[in-house]
Amino acid sequence: MPSDDVVRDLDRSESRELLRLGVLGRLATAAGGEPDIFPVNYYSDGETVLVRTAPGTKLLELTVHDTVAFEIDGFDNLQAWSVVVHGRARELQSGAELDEAERFPLQPWIPTLKYRFVRISVDRISGKRFLRVPEPDRWPVPQEGSTS
Repeated sequence: MPSDDVVRDLDRSESRELLRLGVLGRLATAAGGEPDIFPVNYYSDGETVLVRTAPGTKLLELTVHDTVAFEIDGFDNLQAWSVVVHGRARELQSGAELDEAERFPLQPWIPTLKYRFVRISVDRISGKRFLRVPEPDRWPVPQEGSTS
């Protein structure tokens, strides 16, 4: 089991800041009892998550069941982190909402038309930070003079 200094729960503020700094995440949906997960680029102000998408499975599933999970991960040479959001997703419909969404720095990563926006409320957020240290010895090192 990892010690407290290797794995640490992030507080809400730290989790929101990492969410705000990220650009790539995974949107998890569950329509009709079947889970699905989609890699998406996103923008977040820390309060909501904005995803730009095209018509298709994601949008269809969100109209059936709007409760979602959203996860981001990241790492550097010293640490790794994971942040999970639970909330409700809805497609933006009004002209004012769409105009506002268009102003955020959220561009498709692949050359396809993605003119639909989905906003995810951040109802719950949690995160963990992991120190990137060597794995401990798997087997105990025999003590000098032991007969094992």
